[in-house]
Amino acid sequence: MNSGDRVRVTRGQHTHEGIVLPSSTPEHLVLKLSGGYNIGINREAAQVDVIESGAHEIESAQMETETSRISFDDSLPTVSLISTGGTIASTVDYRTGAVTAQFDAEDVLRAVPDLAGRANYRGNVVANILSENMTPSVWQDLAETVATEISAGVDGVVIMHGTDTMQYTAAALSFMIETPVPVVFTGSQRSADRPSSDNVMNAVCAVEAAKTETAEVLVCMHDSMADDACALHRGTRVRKNHTSRRDAFETLGADPIGYVNYADESVNFNRPVSRQEGKELAVHPELDERVSLIKFTPGMSVSHYETMLADLNPAGLIIEGTGLGHVNTEFIPLIDSLVDEGVIVGMTSQCLSGRVCDRVYDTGRDLLDAGVIELEDMLPETAVVKLMWALENTQDPEAQLSEPMTQEIQPRSVPWT
Repeated sequence: MNSGDRVRVTRGQHTHEGIVLPSSTPEHLVLKLSGGYNIGINREAAQVDVIESGAHEIESAQMETETSRISFDDSLPTVSLISTGGTIASTVDYRTGAVTAQFDAEDVLRAVPDLAGRANYRGNVVANILSENMTPSVWQDLAETVATEISAGVDGVVIMHGTDTMQYTAAALSFMIETPVPVVFTGSQRSADRPSSDNVMNAVCAVEAAKTETAEVLVCMHDSMADDACALHRGTRVRKNHTSRRDAFETLGADPIGYVNYADESVNFNRPVSRQEGKELAVHPELDERVSLIKFTPGMSVSHYETMLADLNPAGLIIEGTGLGHVNTEFIPLIDSLVDEGVIVGMTSQCLSGRVCDRVYDTGRDLLDAGVIELEDMLPETAVVKLMWALENTQDPEAQLSEPMTQEIQPRSVPWT
């Protein structure tokens, strides 16, 4: 039995059929199933029958060790590829058959040959983590790295990021960096070892977006389940709304600001864009992490949250309220005391569309009297990040929280359909 053979593996009552992949340990057999998933099987007590020898040619699992040599073409723009890890930068763990974040930025170029000839590339690795392990300190490192790359003269930046927390990082950089060039986040819902992977198209579209004349932080991901176009979402208005679909990301309360057509590589914006020649690069990476997010649910214990907040000693609190921005009236005295202690409390809504308005019902008016700040249609995730930033970078963070900076608050919301 060799790598590339199609085999049937029987172990107890379970039978699996697939292609043998290289394994880094003698104890495990790794199979690629017909659906595209990989599984690791302990060879002990497993019966293996070869169905077809050499059914598929398997490339070596060993990554290149020599330094990547990327030729520069003076006629092409220069794009910085910054890797933080995540599925788009993942490879197979041949011990278990699972995927793990291992690639650096130059490995992405080798893994996505379609990127060749589109731009000159500079590779940089800020982190090599899955996005659930992302932290505000990594946001700060990332902002500093992006600023360094822009100062070095790149025409655009593409950030490879895990999808689960991409919306938080994109919002963070939207506040931390005043950029004269595109800063484009992209990721992958499905890893490169799967037939339905979206990594190539997302990476290609992100590079094309990074070559445009816009000057802001964007998220570039599949617009639909088809391989036809990627949507460009503003970093402060985007949310991952599905666990696994390739079109998981949506702009809430507005339309995407543009699209990248994969077939002809054209980028079309819904409004005029400008590279803003002469715009000064600025980076303000300081953050106050003492900000908490609470989602109100019926029956929440006031005493429990009193104890929790006393332990946290927050400088800021964002609440996901119901409907127009409400909580149980029993929470109002707690909120009132927090505000009296100097804690900034902002109210958002759990609804996907629409605006907070605490002037309609008595509870809302009581919340306003307690000192709660209405955050219009700002997303809760964006509000948390913005308050972290405002506490460290503005003289009046309470006023800044409700003042639009990067379209995180819309002048009007697109009707929900």
